[in-house]
Amino acid sequence: MKRMLTMVVSAAAALLSTAALAAAMVGQPAPDFSAVDTNGKTHRLADYKGKYVVLEWVNPGCPFVRKHYSGNMQATQKEIVGKGAVWLAVNSTAESQSDYLPPAKMEAWMKEKNALVTATLMDADGKIGKAYGAKTTPHMYIIDPQGTLVYAGAIDSIPSARVEDIDKATNYVKQAFGELMAGKPVSVATTTAYGCTVKYAN
Repeated sequence: MKRMLTMVVSAAAALLSTAALAAAMVGQPAPDFSAVDTNGKTHRLADYKGKYVVLEWVNPGCPFVRKHYSGNMQATQKEIVGKGAVWLAVNSTAESQSDYLPPAKMEAWMKEKNALVTATLMDADGKIGKAYGAKTTPHMYIIDPQGTLVYAGAIDSIPSARVEDIDKATNYVKQAFGELMAGKPVSVATTTAYGCTVKYAN
């Protein structure tokens, strides 16, 4: 009986773990959240209703992130934020991980890279990442002014850490945002994100 109870509890825990990492669904309301940025300011997704919001999962220790911050991510940010959108970078790296950066160092890295983000959110407990099912850095999401998730997946079409592949790839985030600005549906709304695994707390 005790063994059976243990098995049931283990199965329930596994199910809850899977549910916690279930991806937010394109076409459905984006999960709301509240988080503090690297400067100590609180941001709520609900505060940005009426605007397009881009979420970007980031970890400076990841070579895929460093690839895109060679200039590609900043150019994408400039184009999209320049059209009135909100861009929130999210760091879900747990404090127990070797490449965790505290808020001040995370802010310094983003400034060093000339990131053009609205804010960089600290999500060390992984609540936001798990709500969205963020699996990699980078992992990209676009939310429309009504609060609906309209894109989820990779930043582009070539899953490599090579800078030279950037110019050959289709930038899915730029493509989706351009279609939205033109009043068109997103032609590629879901893709498979690639990069380093998000290092959640155990």
